[in-house]
Amino acid sequence: MNAGFDRIGLRRFAGIGDRLARAATIASVSLGRSLLWLLAALVVGCGVWMLMPSSKGNSAQGESGKSELAAVDPAPATSPSTNQAGTASAPSVAQTLEAAGLDRLRISSQTWRRGGLGSKALVTFTLRNDNDYAVKDLEIVCAFTRRDGSHLTDRSRVLPETVSMRSRKTFAHVAVGFINVNADQAKCSLVAARRA
Repeated sequence: MNAGFDRIGLRRFAGIGDRLARAATIASVSLGRSLLWLLAALVVGCGVWMLMPSSKGNSAQGESGKSELAAVDPAPATSPSTNQAGTASAPSVAQTLEAAGLDRLRISSQTWRRGGLGSKALVTFTLRNDNDYAVKDLEIVCAFTRRDGSHLTDRSRVLPETVSMRSRKTFAHVAVGFINVNADQAKCSLVAARRA
């Protein structure tokens, strides 16, 4: 029995299946190529990351292998600043700031996070100025360590900002530089500042 489908014009729909199959094949080939390029980019990116030097290449250490931050750690409050050999050593940060009259500056709180795909350190800290004068050109040094506490790298930054007298100012997301991928902790300290 003929239901009269010839009259509806089903013959024109007969080629649609072939066209849809052809379009699906083209789309799958295009998607396959895109996934292949994405996989190649991931492999190359991982290869470059694996070839990056570890903590030795990224640390800011001198030729002797000792950290430059050791030179800015506060010395004990003994009489003249001499080392065990009896020679005079460089003045500590606390003595330098005190000599400049900036001993009432301190970092009251600090945090850090990664930025730039995990390769840059962004530090947020609050600087407190208890002096009777404003200060400017603040220099900070941040020491980065591994989870176990071993030293990785030091980064410093001079901020051309002014902090008013008897006030505090928060510096948000200050980029201090590139850091090692293994860095887990950061400790920043004020190294120098000038009267405004």
